[in-house]
Amino acid sequence: MTDPSLPIPSEVTTEPPGSHPAHWRFGTTADVGVGARADSLPELFRQLALGLSDLLTDVTRVSPREVRRIEVAAPSPEGLVVAFLTRLIQLFDVEEFLVGDLEVDVTGEPPRELRALLRGEAYDPPRHPPGVGVKAVTLHRMFLDLKRPRAQVILDI
Repeated sequence: MTDPSLPIPSEVTTEPPGSHPAHWRFGTTADVGVGARADSLPELFRQLALGLSDLLTDVTRVSPREVRRIEVAAPSPEGLVVAFLTRLIQLFDVEEFLVGDLEVDVTGEPPRELRALLRGEAYDPPRHPPGVGVKAVTLHRMFLDLKRPRAQVILDI
């Protein structure tokens, strides 16, 4: 598990100012990173999901026309991040479902299970500008601080 006392790697972070929940991108060689901060673990996972959606298209243009429920589990908190974001990538790749907003519930100590209520719609090219094609979530240089809560994830594009 990631040591929560370690700082977020400063050489890659482009975190926006303030302390409110947020997500952002950061550059890596040949891939893209998504960072997030929040005031709770459920909000941290929500921000990571919105950060992923923002890579796929302009998330502000995704309407809550459909509701989907998903559940994922993993043996570690880092594995839970990978399982969750991988499931969202699969929903887009297989069903062309874009997440515009969501509610997240995380359980376990440390967190190992996640349930989410997704609100979104099918990809519609005239309304959803194409973004970055995301292939996979990696564990490479993943940072996860469960206490603050903050995270950085590198996505294979």
